[in-house]
Amino acid sequence: MLQIVTFLQLILIVAVIVYLTVNMIHLVRLEPILYPPDDPPMVSVCVPARDEERGIRACLESLLKQDYPQFEVIVVNDHSTDRTGELIHELARNNSRLIALDGEDLPKGWLGKPFALHQAFQKAKGEILLFTDADPVFEPSALRTAVFTLRERNLDALTLMPRAEFGSFWERAVQPTIFGFIASLTRFRKVNSPDHKSAMGFGVFLMFKRSAYEAIGGHEGGKADVLEDVLIAKRLKKAGFNFFVADAKRLFSIRMYYGFREIWTGWRKNMFLAMKRSVFRAFYYVFMVEAFLLTPYLVLGWNVLAGTGGFWIGLSLFGVSMVSAATIKTCDELGLKRINACLFPIGAVVMAAIMMNSMIQVLVFSRTEWRGRVYPS
Repeated sequence: MLQIVTFLQLILIVAVIVYLTVNMIHLVRLEPILYPPDDPPMVSVCVPARDEERGIRACLESLLKQDYPQFEVIVVNDHSTDRTGELIHELARNNSRLIALDGEDLPKGWLGKPFALHQAFQKAKGEILLFTDADPVFEPSALRTAVFTLRERNLDALTLMPRAEFGSFWERAVQPTIFGFIASLTRFRKVNSPDHKSAMGFGVFLMFKRSAYEAIGGHEGGKADVLEDVLIAKRLKKAGFNFFVADAKRLFSIRMYYGFREIWTGWRKNMFLAMKRSVFRAFYYVFMVEAFLLTPYLVLGWNVLAGTGGFWIGLSLFGVSMVSAATIKTCDELGLKRINACLFPIGAVVMAAIMMNSMIQVLVFSRTEWRGRVYPS
């Protein structure tokens, strides 16, 4: 029995690594564009902010320092209970490019973030619209490079993945596992093919031509979507627009969550929804993540304790070596020290627990909670 488990474990490891390697081949990585654009279009950057005093200043200052000739930054203070509004208005008084809005009361049927972005859009003058969050920090060349990419590739919309920043132990243990999982589900060849329905959007950077955004109804067309970034990307592709996903680690960065509590509540709100509310999908992905990141070490230990012999111990050790190589490569991709590869089994266990908790929140309590608001699921 143990020999069969060892053999099947190795087959699964090889299959996953082959899949991940082929998938990453199709990932496009953007390099900063250093020369000024010809006839640059006006860009409106739309930022929703709710209780973001920790990072809002750094975010907005980095946007205001963009080396791009024509842009505005519209930030909506969505009923913050901290100093977010004060910081936004302070910056706006000293920079004419920054437009500060105090958000209206949330209408029935809307979620907070889509409504904040909708309000920003209503004030936007740009031919190009960029929707982002209140915590990334941008390099001065970010806007210029994104607009260049949009025009060079004749795109209607563009979404970019940032460089991740990590602080606490739990960020280094859990976030790389979840980021790797998301990357594995993003089939880059398919999402960047206009002939395939697959789509992925990253809310930290969604850039549209205004005509394409308006054609699909903007955020109003998905006003109750918790996964507004992914679903707006799906609506774009369904409508026949050219949409593109790329890696932009050299253009901007984000420290997404601080500590265990934020990681848990942040991912819990949308993880089961990302599985399309499918219990089967949830358990399947939990199985795959654990089978790749956790059980190889358990199978190796089982073989050693059971004394199955050099061949089977060697086979399971080979599987562990391949998994270790994959997690080390992931650390390299994320800019983490390689020693953090040993934390992936912990991250796999925590990610499984978050996914199960997310499923319970949706199926049992019929709700999603974020930023002090509770929405029916």
